[in-house]
Amino acid sequence: MSTANTCATCTAPIIPARTDPIVMHSFPARFITFEGIDSSGKSTQCSRTRAWLEKHDIPHLFVREPGGTTVSERVRDILLDRDHHALRPVAELLLFSAARAQLIEEVIRPALARGTSVIADRFLDSTTAYQGHGRGIDLSSIAEVHRLATGGLLPDITFLLDIDVAESRRRRAAQGRDDDRMEAADEEFFARVAAGYRSIAGAEPWRISLFDGRDNPDAIFDRIERILRHTYFE
Repeated sequence: MSTANTCATCTAPIIPARTDPIVMHSFPARFITFEGIDSSGKSTQCSRTRAWLEKHDIPHLFVREPGGTTVSERVRDILLDRDHHALRPVAELLLFSAARAQLIEEVIRPALARGTSVIADRFLDSTTAYQGHGRGIDLSSIAEVHRLATGGLLPDITFLLDIDVAESRRRRAAQGRDDDRMEAADEEFFARVAAGYRSIAGAEPWRISLFDGRDNPDAIFDRIERILRHTYFE
């Protein structure tokens, strides 16, 4: 004989109300960055990561560097404008860092404090690679600028997509768009930047996951997804 509750005029069973609380999953707020030289595929993987977080209802926001605030976007315009070819390396370093400092205080820190993960297309590793290894500014001086601009904030996870300069050039030509001031640098510069990125990854393997940007994008994201699952669900 069934033990389900029924009423005299209903054929469906009466389901007792839940008395136990519904447990909502609480996700950690993580700061995740994507790095690589131009056309390495980082923006594609960044978009796929955002879609994955959305699918799993994980609170997050996206920022790009330089940019992300009114002030930082104005600085971006200065940095990428090809008319500003006279911009010197140290001035370039300080402008990138100023935009970052504004972004951190106005957007990134408040988001993390309220439990929202932040996904960034570039962060301080770009400055170390481009202005340090690429432009030749002393790395210890750059580290001091980082300390001041970020207040010690570091990404929890960094995904670095590595491609060679020839592949970067090929992809950019296929896109058929004009280069900005940074993209217009010569191949020797980008070779130093790419090597610098690999050096940074080798020094911080606990934070930076290195990917071959020539691999199939699906295969790359499979690896990223495993890291994301471990970060948010394990």
